[in-house]
This record gives sequence, C-alpha cells and structure tokens, in this order.
Amino acid sequence: MRDRVVLGSALAVLLLAALAALFGPLVAPYDPGAQNLDLGPTGPSAGHWLGTDELGRDIASRLLAGAGTALWGPVVGAVGTTVLGTALGLAAGYYRGWTDAILMRVTDLMIALPGLLVLVVLVGVVGGGYVWAVAALIVLSAPNDVRVIRSLVFAQRDLAYVEAARTLGLRSGRIMFRHILPNLAPTVLANLLLTFVAALVALSGLSFLGIGLPPGTPDWGLMIEENRRLLDLNPWASLAPAILITVAATAATLLGDGIFDRLSAKGTQRAGD
Repeated sequence: MRDRVVLGSALAVLLLAALAALFGPLVAPYDPGAQNLDLGPTGPSAGHWLGTDELGRDIASRLLAGAGTALWGPVVGAVGTTVLGTALGLAAGYYRGWTDAILMRVTDLMIALPGLLVLVVLVGVVGGGYVWAVAALIVLSAPNDVRVIRSLVFAQRDLAYVEAARTLGLRSGRIMFRHILPNLAPTVLANLLLTFVAALVALSGLSFLGIGLPPGTPDWGLMIEENRRLLDLNPWASLAPAILITVAATAATLLGDGIFDRLSAKGTQRAGD
C-alpha cells in the first residue's frame, strides 16, 4: 500500500511538472519578464505569492515560465541518451567480437572523462547555447547506458527464445529490438528516469554557471544564481527553484525505482507461470 502511495505521489508530481512546462507561461499571473524597478525585491505578499526579484519580476510567474526550459532539456537529453545507449548496448552485447571490442573501448574512454568539466568546455568552445548543451550531454551520458544494456544482452543472447528466433531465420535487428529489448524494459525505463534526474541536475548546474541560456531567461537553475544575493530580502527567490529541482529529481527517482520493481515482478511471475 505504501509503495502505491509513493509511486502515485511521484507520478502526480511529474504530471504537475509536465503541465507547468506545457502551460506555465499561459497561467502565470504576471508577465515573467515584466520589470518593476520601483517595487524591487520584496517578500511574499497577496499580490506576489513568492515575492519579487531585484528587478521587480514576479517569482511565481518566472517559476511557471521557467518550467519549460528547466524540464524539456532534461527530457530530450534523457530520451536521446537512452535511445543511443540502448541501441549501442544491444549491438555490443548481441554481435560481440570486434563490434563489442570497439564499442567498449570507446565507452571506457568516454566514461573515464570528467563529464561535467568536458560538458562545460564543449559548450564554451561552441559558443554556448542550450541545444549544444543538451546534445553534448547525450553523447557524454550514453556510455553508462551502453555498459548496462550490454551486460543484460549478454545474459539474454544465448537463451532458448533467442536461439529459436535464429532458427526461424529472423534478422538480427528484429531479434534485438522485437525479442530481446522487451525483456530489458524494466531496466531501460528505470535508466531513462535516472538519466532525466542526472540531466536535470547537470543542465541546472550549467544555467547556474551562466552557460547555455542568456541572462534573464526564466529558468530554475538560472534563477538560483540570479537571486542568490537576495537571501536576506527574499530567500524564496532562490529557494523556490532549488526546491522544485529537488522535488522533480526525487519524484523521477522514486518513479523509476517503482516502475523497475513492478515490471521486474511481472516478468518473474510470467517466467514462473
């Protein structure tokens, strides 16, 4: 019962976050970019539930508008990482031989690199930009998925159902994606959500460092950096986006664990039957 409550709560939080990313700017009480220099930084009030920043911009409105940039980048990064890592992991585990050797040496090299430092350098070299940051994150994060999926494919490759598919003359691609991949669904989905968490933290960190998004853009990570000087005047200007990042990351982690446990249990039950 408790697991269902936790799983349902995590799913509800992520659905609310998705709705905010889709419709946040439409339901924001104020224009997130509208400045009121006469008002300046203020604490929570009836007119501004979370107060305003040093330019008099409404914090609640900027949080709603910033959900899009804060969440869509990690979603795209997580999906791209999972697709790339799963495809290469399937190829390495199924074909073995030179395919596996080459892919794993490249993977080992990528894993050995300091990911966040390389990400900062790459984005800086190409002149910044959120799209470049997401693309670089996909390339740097995929090797972890490659290793995980490869090890699972090794365990599946010589099982009876794969041998039967080969005997029927099915192509390797169909065997990998239509027969082996469904059995890896619990791990793939759990990896997807955990990768989303890592991407959320990484991209928020880049925004905090002023990389990827132009100043003034409504974004949770960027808001923490812009408003950290207002902790005495309006701590919610920095605390609110930090709390939202933490809550979203925690919910995705709990949902990933719950999905893995449930799908794994169903798979074990089917195998037992």
